[in-house]
Amino acid sequence: MTVTEPTVHPQSQPRPETLVERYAHMAHTFERRTVDAVLRGLDIAIAGVALVLLSPVMALCAAAVATTGRPVLYRGRRVGLAGSVFTMYKFRTLRADAESRLGPYLGTTLTTLTADEQTRIGRVLRATKLDELPQLWNVVRGDMSIVGPRPIRPAFFEELSVEIPAYWQRLVVRPGLTGFAQLRLSREMTWAEKLAHDFEFVADRSIGLYLSVIVQTAFYVVSGKWSS
Repeated sequence: MTVTEPTVHPQSQPRPETLVERYAHMAHTFERRTVDAVLRGLDIAIAGVALVLLSPVMALCAAAVATTGRPVLYRGRRVGLAGSVFTMYKFRTLRADAESRLGPYLGTTLTTLTADEQTRIGRVLRATKLDELPQLWNVVRGDMSIVGPRPIRPAFFEELSVEIPAYWQRLVVRPGLTGFAQLRLSREMTWAEKLAHDFEFVADRSIGLYLSVIVQTAFYVVSGKWSS
């Protein structure tokens, strides 16, 4: 009698957890606050009005960038609230395909290489922070806030979460156009030092603190004292 061997089906590999799922496992350690809803309302109101008032400026910026080629907008994947990944918009300030060349780098090395990739128009846009204006649309969409930790690329977020386990805690709020780390530190500072200032805002966030950061940022940009 012939005995037929049972067919063995290889077990499918488990699907890797997304950042959202990994965050959810730790979410019980974070407390949502009533002020977050108020700050979201301020985000929509301020960013919406700013988009309308600054639309002529944004149109001029887009036309200037277009003289250096396409695309006009830079689109980059970033980690947002609770681990969601979104597309962040900026006016392109670098030469075409620069992102593919700069992708593997971080910190001071990235700063140096980025400077070499900038177009002349891009240098002006970066110096005046006009390249950041399209992120107002990210704010209206709910990807970002006006004030919060700066958004970071998913690959580097993963690396930093291994080096600094507490790094996950910055996901309790939306990433921001500006924040404590941008006002107080430079790119040369360590990620742990920047994180400490992000945590200060996360812990103490309030309407007064939110408005204070916006006013300080406006002063820094107008006075040319912005350092990062």
